[in-house]
This record gives sequence, C-alpha cells and structure tokens, in this order.
Amino acid sequence: MRRLARWHIWLGWLIGLPLVMWTVTGLVMVARPIETVRGTHLRADTSQIDKSLPAQFALPAALDLSGRTIERIEIAAPDGVPLVWATQADGSVQRYDARTGRALPRLSMREAQGIAVAGTTIPGVQAGSPPPARFFEADDVPFDFRRPMPVWQVAMPDGTHVYVGADTARIEAVRTRWWRLFDFVWSLHIMDLETREDTSHPILILFAALGAIGSVIGCVLLFRRRKARIKVPRG
Repeated sequence: MRRLARWHIWLGWLIGLPLVMWTVTGLVMVARPIETVRGTHLRADTSQIDKSLPAQFALPAALDLSGRTIERIEIAAPDGVPLVWATQADGSVQRYDARTGRALPRLSMREAQGIAVAGTTIPGVQAGSPPPARFFEADDVPFDFRRPMPVWQVAMPDGTHVYVGADTARIEAVRTRWWRLFDFVWSLHIMDLETREDTSHPILILFAALGAIGSVIGCVLLFRRRKARIKVPRG
C-alpha cells in the first residue's frame, strides 16, 4: 500500500495537468448543444422551398457526363429551377441546368453573398449592404473550414463565417465564434493542435494510459485501512 501510495503521488504530478485539461475542455464542449455549435439554429427554414421535380422529368440529351468518373448525381429544383449536381471521384462538383444540360459557372461574389444571407437567420445584416466575402481555392481554404473544395467565405456582422460552395451553390458550413472556440478546445482535448483531427497518437495514448493507471491505484488506496493513532497524554 505504501508503494502504491508513492506511485500514486508521482503519477499525480505527471498526469495532473492533462486530467484537469481534459475535464475543463470536456466541460466547455458540453456547455452548449452540438446543434448550436454547428450553427444549425442559424440556418433558415428551407422547408417551404419547392424542390420537387416536374412529373415525367428526364435528363436532357445534351447533358453528357461520359469520360468522367462520376460517383454521385443529385437532382433537385431549388426555387423551381431543376439542377443537376455531378460529384466526381476527386470530390469536385459541377452543376448543370437540368433543362438544357449546360454546365453552370462558379458562383460570383454577389451570388454567394445572396445565398449566405437568404440561407441564414443571422441578425445585423442590412438590406442593400451585403456582408464582405472572400474566395478560397480548394487547396487554400481557411482553417475553420478544412474541406478541400473551392468556397466563398461570407463574414457576417456577428463574427460568423458562412461558407458557400463555389461549385455547389450551397451553404457548406456555418462557423460561429463559439464553433471556433469549440474547435480550439477540442484540439487541446485530443492533444493535436496542428490538424485537430488525430484522436489516436502516442502522446494521447500514453497520458490516457497513465491516467487510467493512476485512477485504478487511487481506487485501490480507498480501501487502505488506517490504524488509529494513540494519543499519549502529556506530563
């Protein structure tokens, strides 16, 4: 028991900081619902938008996708305009006008701003004054997006970043200030400040194992019997 107590003390000095960090970061991450972190509550209700296709609808003969490795094809009619999204093996997406088969160009800044404003309910956006937007290529996206696709970053007045796919014409992500704090806290929790994706690396496994050992030793020490001290009267 004395040896276990000695090991417990030394392990406590070694794993004390990680244990406190895991507890605090875990508390921050559960402080708000995950839907709030992801900005789901800021997305506009699109249930009233007609996305149904006309009866007897067929893709036009002019839509030629031969010679490409297509992994997924989506057909929808946002605002009543039938469109086709063709996703290739490399993840790139091309939109087509489903009526003519014509490939649609990338979104302009004005179009991306309009989609971001119409697709969210973020306060502070003034009519006639669209929020600023920046374009990023797939290999140079901001760190709070981290997806290899060309996007427009629309910066809302409250600090929220709305990412609109330049090829998809869809809102791909909503990154609030709380999301960015959550992302940083998550990186501390998994001890990966660089990519914030690796949840199985030697440092994390080592400290987790030491923490488990220290906890087990602590539980064992709870059953240690202490001998009552005999008080010797003075004088």
